[in-house]
Amino acid sequence: MQGEEFNIQANGVEIHGVRMGQGEPLLLLHGHPETCLMWHKVAPQLAERFTVVATDLRGYGDSGKPEGLPDHSNYSKRTMAEDQIEVMRALGFERFHVMGHDRGARVAYRMALDHPEAVNKLVLLDIVSTYDMYSLSTREFAKALFQWYFFTQEAPLPEDMILSSRKQFFRYSLHIARYHSENDTSAEAFPQDVYDEYLRHYNVETIHAICEEYRAGETVDLALDEEDLRAGRKIRAETLVLWGANGLVERFFRPLECWAKFGDHIQGHNLPCGHFIPEEAPLPMLEAVENFL
Repeated sequence: MQGEEFNIQANGVEIHGVRMGQGEPLLLLHGHPETCLMWHKVAPQLAERFTVVATDLRGYGDSGKPEGLPDHSNYSKRTMAEDQIEVMRALGFERFHVMGHDRGARVAYRMALDHPEAVNKLVLLDIVSTYDMYSLSTREFAKALFQWYFFTQEAPLPEDMILSSRKQFFRYSLHIARYHSENDTSAEAFPQDVYDEYLRHYNVETIHAICEEYRAGETVDLALDEEDLRAGRKIRAETLVLWGANGLVERFFRPLECWAKFGDHIQGHNLPCGHFIPEEAPLPMLEAVENFL
């Protein structure tokens, strides 16, 4: 992806990223199992209006991949949000917009809860909260999104099993031909060079990091969500929620109702795509995001 690459020491780990454009700062946070490259279809247009900063999350891409701690806290979304806060400060930005997809969206909403002074507007792509993912889980949900339970098993069981069929599991994680739906747009969303770059990073260190941040999700992140709900602590930032009309968030949840528990300034709608919104439906996403920001 074009732009000025950087590596910044933040919160005890090196974070890799790309910066481009001018204007109000906008931080982009990718999801599993990708890297900051996932924004390649939308970042150039966003950079016409914003200073775009797209990073690899801790554990992904070219960012640092520390060994998980026994309590998984170094892969909690709180810790990962603090990484990004320090990166933005190092680049000279104390307050900024944030847009996140999938795991990056979980980092983004935790950032908005923990650091309201830093987050201007918030865009969440194709998620509901970790609290709702577990509390509203059903048998069909568990079958369709089994990684929420598989990745959390004690190391090294899931790591070893994924590594034994790394390429096949990676393809499955990108949802390619996963649902056999005539509306599934995932297979055509990833040009071969982009696909190969994602796969290049899907190595033993990254796979361990992914499992660790899912383990943190079931423990640290879930406990923090529950704590915020009990305390009535909500996201202050205006928040746009977008999700795929052909994806699992649409199938299993009512996203705006879910997010109303966590914020008072929530709006959003679905888009004509599956899970990987910036790559499956870049133009409708850009229209919605630019109007909101």
